[in-house]
Amino acid sequence: MGVRVPLPVQIKIRMANITAYVKDVVDELVNKVTWPTRKELQESALLVLVASFLFALLIYLMDGGFASIMDLVYGK
Repeated sequence: MGVRVPLPVQIKIRMANITAYVKDVVDELVNKVTWPTRKELQESALLVLVASFLFALLIYLMDGGFASIMDLVYGK
C-alpha cells in the first residue's frame, strides 16, 4: 500500500496545483497570446457582418424558391 498523506497536506498540495495553474493561465494570456489590433478587429467584424448578410439573403431566396415550388405542386 502507498503512504497515507494527512488531509491538511493534501489540501496544501491541491492549492499549490491550483495556484500554479492560474499563474500559467495568466502567463499564457499576457505573454504568449497575440491579440489583434483594433484595425484587425474592425476588419474581422466587417467581414462577419457581410458574410452573415449574404448567408441570410441566400437562405431568404432559397426559402422563397421552395415556397413557390410547393405552391405549384400543392396549389393554394
